[in-house]
Amino acid sequence: MTSVPVSIGVKRTPATRPTAGAFGDSIFVIDQSRCIGCEACVQACEECGTHRGTTMIHLESIDRAASTQTAPMVCMHCEDPTCAEVCPADAIKQNEDGVVQSSLKSRCIGCSNCVLACPFGVPKYIAKFDQMMKCDMCYDRTSVGLKPMCASVCPSEALWFGTPDEFAATRTGTLVNEWWFGNQYVATKVRTVADTPGPIDVLAASGARPWQDDPFGLDEIGDPR
Repeated sequence: MTSVPVSIGVKRTPATRPTAGAFGDSIFVIDQSRCIGCEACVQACEECGTHRGTTMIHLESIDRAASTQTAPMVCMHCEDPTCAEVCPADAIKQNEDGVVQSSLKSRCIGCSNCVLACPFGVPKYIAKFDQMMKCDMCYDRTSVGLKPMCASVCPSEALWFGTPDEFAATRTGTLVNEWWFGNQYVATKVRTVADTPGPIDVLAASGARPWQDDPFGLDEIGDPR
């Protein structure tokens, strides 16, 4: 099998450069094309000791009417997390390994600024806890050398955790952790698998007609009048 060149980092500013931590050179990878929609990750995430029975996985249906394709989404753990920047209570912290954690219960005021600001749409406001919760990469596990719960049970390895060398030896595709959302550049700790090197321009198709202009697809079938 041909080896796949893997870039495991981007340039960091001094303020966001984490020190060497428990992960070593292990990386978390999402490959949405491998997802089979089994929801094993959803169930496993609920069992993570820090999640109190609440799943932090977003499992999205791509086009339910036309396809069974699903795509998992976890926190991308931005190097300069927007969620933390907009939190008025300073409740969201990033640890020495670059993992952006759920809000501190004692500080979170439930304003949902982070929910609205996250470019990936990841944070969840959990009303019964009055707290923002999100994927913390199962830090209680990964900090001691174990895989995140979701990656440990995914049968198709759509969610994967390991070293770049292990990825290159067993997988294909290019790992990308740089994104453009309009004028906002985002670099992430979590990688995704793409056909070509990044950065990925999320809004590249923004010139297309907004779906809100024809939410029911009437133009596609023609006006019966």
